[in-house]
Amino acid sequence: MLQKRVIIMGAAGRDFHNFNIYFRENENYQVVAFTATQIPDIDGRKYPAVLAGKLYPDGIPIYGEEKLVEIIQSQNIDEVYFSYSDIPHEYVMHQASKVMSAGANFVLLGTKSTMLKSKVPVIAICAVRTGCGKSQTTRRVSQILKNMGKKVVAIRHPMPYGDLGKQAVQRFAALSDLDLHDCTIEEREEYEPHIVMGNIIYAGVDYASILAQAEKEAEVILWDGGNNDFSFIQPDLLITVVDPLRPGHELAYHPGEINARMANVVVINKEEVASLKDIETVRSNIKKINPGALIVDGASPLTVDEPAHIANKRVIVVEDGPTLTHGEMKYGAGVVAAEKYGAKEIIDPRPWVTGKIKETFEKYPGIGHLLPAMGYSSQQIKDLEDTIDSIPADSVIIATPIDLTRLVRINKPSVRVRYELQEIGHPTLEDVIQKMKF
Repeated sequence: MLQKRVIIMGAAGRDFHNFNIYFRENENYQVVAFTATQIPDIDGRKYPAVLAGKLYPDGIPIYGEEKLVEIIQSQNIDEVYFSYSDIPHEYVMHQASKVMSAGANFVLLGTKSTMLKSKVPVIAICAVRTGCGKSQTTRRVSQILKNMGKKVVAIRHPMPYGDLGKQAVQRFAALSDLDLHDCTIEEREEYEPHIVMGNIIYAGVDYASILAQAEKEAEVILWDGGNNDFSFIQPDLLITVVDPLRPGHELAYHPGEINARMANVVVINKEEVASLKDIETVRSNIKKINPGALIVDGASPLTVDEPAHIANKRVIVVEDGPTLTHGEMKYGAGVVAAEKYGAKEIIDPRPWVTGKIKETFEKYPGIGHLLPAMGYSSQQIKDLEDTIDSIPADSVIIATPIDLTRLVRINKPSVRVRYELQEIGHPTLEDVIQKMKF
């Protein structure tokens, strides 16, 4: 049988996992290239030979997605595998049309072909969109398990933006490990809360090796999903978080709808700030596509350490970067805090943005008057710092999951917004997890 020539469309995450699990040792396919999107500065690299395996001694090139049609036609590509997430269904089919009109098949790999099987129990926390509140849900589940006396090890959805060979298996147990692995702001936002809770967390590129290492330390593994992707590891319990501030998105995005359909438990988060109509829209949609799912109502109330720095002040609101960019949220916890504590004005940062931050606004004009905490590179961090410096504000509201002042010098008073999941009524997540057989 002739080898099928393949391109994998990705964003430095699901694409590499799909290659490792499905293609790396499969002689029926030749992966000619990866294409990359969503994340800045990941194209132009190679998936290294040390990870690509014996069939790819020279590694595999990574090109920008804008070259997709050109590569299909010049390299006689048979199949293109779509392998990234948090994408509208309509966009996925536009990509399919582009691929198919160029002559190749358009393919999506499902759960059976890509999920690893663990030797220890796995609870997966996923979402239907970026920014639903998955991180605080994961922290809540972690605390429940720790209260039960279980040793928890988290495995995080990948964010390998640096040297892929060195990032094959990453283990984080102390804040110093974040510096050791030269983590971006985006990585720190996900890893730091686990470390602060006393959890060990793994991430990287090669998830079969990551799982094997985690199993040696864990009584329960938490899959901490990202970018609304579905789990790389087969879960014994799947908890999916939905967002009533974006009603209907649970049916309209890939692969978030997969998470909604597969879930054992669906958490409707942010009910303290959503309208009853939107909450009921989301509830109805879940019941239609997954009538067997248990629904948990939840809220993510916020706290601020020094609200006096907000009251009657002109403020900059810094929100989680991915939530504002491909997550498409128009506001987050920082805006809620500004309104709750009486800010005089939220300053529009756009007249002062510079460098890579300016490029982010040009690519995602829907961000509006908020400042995304972009930090995929040292240059982005520097440009974020320079932007904050130049804005004539009284103070800065930091609504990122980490203490941004660890990485960015801020020349103004700042306050940090924190938020944790609180279940409303019953059932609670604890009710569910207590019934599991470990």
